[in-house]
Amino acid sequence: MTKDESLIRALVEDWARAVGARNFDGILTHHSADILMFDVLPPFESKGLEAYRGTWDLFYSAQPEPIAFDIQRMNVFAGADTAFVVALMQCAEKGKAGERTRATLSCSVER
Repeated sequence: MTKDESLIRALVEDWARAVGARNFDGILTHHSADILMFDVLPPFESKGLEAYRGTWDLFYSAQPEPIAFDIQRMNVFAGADTAFVVALMQCAEKGKAGERTRATLSCSVER
């Protein structure tokens, strides 16, 4: 694994921990102000950091406590200035079988 792949992996793992802890600052950090996110459920498209933050209110309103947002598998592909991540996530009440989702992330690597 390259240094960039390790850095991106750590960034995604930190983000997933922030989601599990309802830490909005941690969720939003490292996201561009002009983020564009597409989702399976409405809203299908979220433009900008404020809209992206609003999707987490919807997510949390549908999740039992304690929140689960666990990475089960992650593949990181990092180049000279961009990275691509594909992950399988478990979103369910801790300790119970539940819904799985996938995350596809594109990252820019700032040097």
